[in-house]
Amino acid sequence: MTDLPLLGAALPTSELEHFQDFILSQDRDLELQDFFDAELLNGDWKQVADRAKALLSGYKGRLGIHGPFWGLNIASPDPDLRVVIARKFLQGLEVCEYLGATQMVIHSPYTAWDFNNLDNFSHRSAYDFVVENCHTTMSEVVRRAEDIGTTLVIENIEDKDPDIRRILADSFNSAAVAVSIDTGHAHYAHGTNGAPPVDFYVRRAGDRLQHVHLQDADGYADRHWAIGEGTIRWAAVFRALGEFSSNPRLILELRDKSGILPSVEWLNRLGLAR
Repeated sequence: MTDLPLLGAALPTSELEHFQDFILSQDRDLELQDFFDAELLNGDWKQVADRAKALLSGYKGRLGIHGPFWGLNIASPDPDLRVVIARKFLQGLEVCEYLGATQMVIHSPYTAWDFNNLDNFSHRSAYDFVVENCHTTMSEVVRRAEDIGTTLVIENIEDKDPDIRRILADSFNSAAVAVSIDTGHAHYAHGTNGAPPVDFYVRRAGDRLQHVHLQDADGYADRHWAIGEGTIRWAAVFRALGEFSSNPRLILELRDKSGILPSVEWLNRLGLAR
């Protein structure tokens, strides 16, 4: 079993003490989920970061954070909003630099509406418009991420097209921009909007995939259930993950944190992860 992928977890600092042994004993990947909060970023975020540092004393694993996302569309065409959006991400990167975090999760700009309507224009003008807006908003953010050694991983939210985020990430021509997959979001898109199944999202990301949010769901809503509670075909997902060499961080992102250890046990019993 030792060659199975090692699972990490997404946790707020307030929960980290309860999972210290789980994280530190094997230096599992960790994603801190405090710093998407705009009020915290505008306030005394260092107090929370210092608490996390203390709890992670001796930690040698891969650390990341979930960046801000509420109301922040990286493809916004509004020049005034772009300034605010970029500033929020730069605040997130300040946290990353302070903590030594090497990944920050950001959200995809693509919607289910886009899938049905981006081709409703001449040539590729609508696709190009979205990408150009993302570059205008994120150019300074990407440069800052490059400078501090942090990778921005773009997570699917409503994305029905499993390729579109990889194409966006590639367009920056930067090692500081890569792809994330949220299994529950992909399963929602599959079950509700007719998108491909989750393992197809993994294959289409290929070696550009550097981060995965693992959560189970029913294909109807964003459940964040423990693994095994929903209807995702996990054997297919892990087979697809095993086809590439990018070694993405496999982060259990569950609404009920008490499901973390049972999820690890469930996947371990199936010989999929540990």
